Amino acid sequence: PGRLAAALVAAVLAAIVAGAALSPPGRAVVERIREAVGVEDAEPALFRLPAPGPLLIHAEDAAWIVRPDGSRRRLGAYREASWSPFGRYLVAARANELLALEPGGSTRWSLARRAPGHARWAGTQTDTTIAYVDRTGLRVVAGDGTGDRLLSPAEDGPLAWRPGARHELAYVSASEVRVQDTESGRVLWRGNRGLNFPVLALEWSTDGRRLLVVSAYALRVFDERGRVVAQDDPSDGTLEVDAAFRPGTHEVVAIRRHGSQSTVFHLRSGKPVFSGTGVFTELEWSPDGRWLLIGWETADQWVFVRPAAPRRIRAVAGISAQFDSRGFPRVEGWCCPR
Repeated sequence: PGRLAAALVAAVLAAIVAGAALSPPGRAVVERIREAVGVEDAEPALFRLPAPGPLLIHAEDAAWIVRPDGSRRRLGAYREASWSPFGRYLVAARANELLALEPGGSTRWSLARRAPGHARWAGTQTDTTIAYVDRTGLRVVAGDGTGDRLLSPAEDGPLAWRPGARHELAYVSASEVRVQDTESGRVLWRGNRGLNFPVLALEWSTDGRRLLVVSAYALRVFDERGRVVAQDDPSDGTLEVDAAFRPGTHEVVAIRRHGSQSTVFHLRSGKPVFSGTGVFTELEWSPDGRWLLIGWETADQWVFVRPAAPRRIRAVAGISAQFDSRGFPRVEGWCCPR
């Protein structure tokens, strides 16, 4: 996939540059693009986070937790990891094992499964469920590790639980996105309007009334009935990379990559939030919705942006080395919404 994306970017670079200024939002974005790679006054290390709550990081086949004071703890060798709803536990995966962990790294329980992945944990204070994918298909298991069962065969891709007490899961099936009640098995709605596959990301708004679906060439926001209420269709050669709801709102920010430039922008207005040369990999809002973390792989930096006035930018350099990683670390989540 990385080689394919690079080839696409190279092939359409000239067309993107020529067409970038066709619309007023496009001109505004281009004018705000940073020519240098990286923020010049970036801090040399992550001394602290700008907002409360720990970060969960995946780097060099290991999971890490970063506390608000900047301290880091390596949890162990895992292919991926994600938070439980209230940050009390984590679900992690190895090559043939699914595990529930304490934030300190100790194991609560484990299941032997072939190539588990995309694990997501959701629920209330007293009733939680984990969804994941293995070679048999899409599966669900209770938060205590019991009752593991197959929900749908041969499904793969990102998963997203609808917030709240309802056991409703969004997932990708063939050429559509489905929302299904995992208790009754009933499919609540299906959507594929204008989407391109594969789907890169699924995310619910905090209130569970909107579902964000990101693919490389299309972005859609669905309401609770499966109707498209917002969308983005980038021009030829421009790629959607990631998108996220601001916590507590239906406001969406997204990353577009066009040629040698990446831009974070507001979906509704098209107004740019931050631009730079090279590759932005992901977005992650702080739990309080005040700060936006942007992964800038080309610069090996994390950039923290506070979009609201007074606007502020904080950057941290040398991210890969801080996690003993040859590749750029991936943010798995900033815990936890209150």
